[in-house]
Amino acid sequence: MHDTLKQQDHPLHRLSPEDIEELGKRFQAIHDEVRADLGESDAVYIRSLIEFHRRLAALSRIVLMASRYPPAWVLGTTGLGVAKILENMEIGHNILHGQWDWMNDPNIHSSTWDWDTASTSVSWKHSHNYLHHTFTNVVGLDKDVGYEIMRVDPKQPWEPRFLAQPVINVLLMLLFEWGVALHDLDIEAIKKGEKDKKVLLEELKGIGAKARRQIVKDYIVFPALSGRKGFKRTLQANITANLIRNVWSNAIIFCGHFPDQAYTFTQEEAADESQGAWYVRQLLGAANIEGSDTFHVMSGNLSYQVEHHLYPDMPSSRYKQIAPKVKEVCEEFGLPYNTGPFGKQWLMVQRTILRLAFPGGSTRPKAPPYKAPPVQKKERPSVPTPAGPVPAFP
Repeated sequence: MHDTLKQQDHPLHRLSPEDIEELGKRFQAIHDEVRADLGESDAVYIRSLIEFHRRLAALSRIVLMASRYPPAWVLGTTGLGVAKILENMEIGHNILHGQWDWMNDPNIHSSTWDWDTASTSVSWKHSHNYLHHTFTNVVGLDKDVGYEIMRVDPKQPWEPRFLAQPVINVLLMLLFEWGVALHDLDIEAIKKGEKDKKVLLEELKGIGAKARRQIVKDYIVFPALSGRKGFKRTLQANITANLIRNVWSNAIIFCGHFPDQAYTFTQEEAADESQGAWYVRQLLGAANIEGSDTFHVMSGNLSYQVEHHLYPDMPSSRYKQIAPKVKEVCEEFGLPYNTGPFGKQWLMVQRTILRLAFPGGSTRPKAPPYKAPPVQKKERPSVPTPAGPVPAFP
């Protein structure tokens, strides 16, 4: 175990085997309770959200047919950007996690859903659902740690190429959907010549087909519907809407994984772990973002990243409900519950990316064990003292 983690009293090593086993049971009980309670109200939620997204996207595209007029351009672009965020975050991401498979609706199922982004569903489910959520924050196994192109943890050996990562970071923000699309190719294996060429060719064909559909849809067909005079302005609107979605999803995802409080792990620490140890690692490797209900929906409820990593197959609309129960378990076992405002989390991520572009770097202090805020007692209103003599009653 690293000296820095010894100094921080790493929770995964401090807990006894009995504690870890009990934690596994407690966290699993929360999952099972929600699973048994899923019903029509949950189904109504996702179906209503999909219907709202489709209407918003269609209305925005109609407005953009008049994109040569500035008010229409602003309104249509904003609406389309919001629609793309909703589809990418709260709808597509969560459906592909299998959160709604229990409905047995063939139109809202992880095996059939195809989302409005450059990544194919098959490659994303492998790189994200399997690799990332199985090996969360395990350096060398979780390819989301730096996305294979950046150094975001001091455990990663420094190389001269990391000097460019502040620029790469900005490019990844702007082109995030394309970075995710290429993510499952396993760039490291390709560089080392370990990738099977036939497999690589099939994956490239899949990415190419999906990229072609996205480019034709957003950059040819819909701009053409605006006519010759509006083509260029609608093209600009679609590019802007995709940039809005890319920057937003990048910010939410990075804030959930790379703030100072999130732990990373060695492969030895994650080897042969029990279900309870897996739950603890998920808890320690994620960070929440505080915000309003609207903010949570726009983030795909990934603002509850802790709950999402504990229960990736649970409908995201239930994360707010179970958060107090997760906090109770954290407080009982002396575990951190990492959370903070969006601006604070985002700035910490950017500081880490900038600092670790250079040699060296140390592990930042971690969050202390969670303590519930004290309940404030409501003060009884004081009774004003009468200004004159108290009248006598018979």
